[in-house]
Amino acid sequence: MTSLQLRSPAKLNLFLHITGRREDGYHELQTLFQLLDFGDEMRITATDDSALTVSCPQLQLPEQQNLAWRAAELLRKHCKSGAGAHITIDKRIPAGGGLGGGSSNAATVLLALNQLWELGLSRAKLGQLGLKLGADVPLFVHGRSAWAEGIGEQLEPVEIPASHYLVVAPACAVATAEVFSHRQLTRNTSPITIAAFFEGGAPNDCESVVRQLYPEVDKALIWLGKFGQPQLTGTGSCVFSAYASRAEAEAVKDQLPDNWQGFVASGINESPLLKVLG
Repeated sequence: MTSLQLRSPAKLNLFLHITGRREDGYHELQTLFQLLDFGDEMRITATDDSALTVSCPQLQLPEQQNLAWRAAELLRKHCKSGAGAHITIDKRIPAGGGLGGGSSNAATVLLALNQLWELGLSRAKLGQLGLKLGADVPLFVHGRSAWAEGIGEQLEPVEIPASHYLVVAPACAVATAEVFSHRQLTRNTSPITIAAFFEGGAPNDCESVVRQLYPEVDKALIWLGKFGQPQLTGTGSCVFSAYASRAEAEAVKDQLPDNWQGFVASGINESPLLKVLG
């Protein structure tokens, strides 16, 4: 096998608590990651030469800044390999939306090239490598919806009851660093348990700062509040609301203002990559 066609899934943060700040500047957090049956379509092909290329027409980004390229180069250096690859990405996950698109792409590359290049690395090792690229990458490497702590890398798989979501993508991209450095960000929320979340839910501590900095996100939350309980995902611009059925979510999507983008997705507890790559 020299090529794999894979779906790189998106995620939602069903809540996000900032519980502290470490001496190295990273924030301690708690969150619940929900994987979605929606994502980017990727084709990853092993090549006979050492060239490493990424094609993603929807992203105006230098190739070597793309997390997919960085993941392949990291894996190659770790294994002292001269192998090459060509990666194409049909980007469906909104950039800067808090849906984990770049991290998911990076994880997909690590998993796929580990197989195509016959490297034999364990999923645990790939997760450790992925953490060098971003705190969300291990989630997508391990491929299960999960409760997360630490900086997001301490993962405990969780079976989340079936739900369907309308995700609205305002026309802006949130800068995560700007949010985490904001003086008004809450950084001392008391930790909760998984049971407490499922009993009563929990908020996103970053929402008030993002609403203040990005009026388009505030507008989207106000609009979605007419049809459910709106939430911000992660530190991105996308907002979402949960519904009992896809039909209900689709009915709300049909009422989106013409200049807004959105999609309906269902929560999944296991990434489609696990079925393809094991």
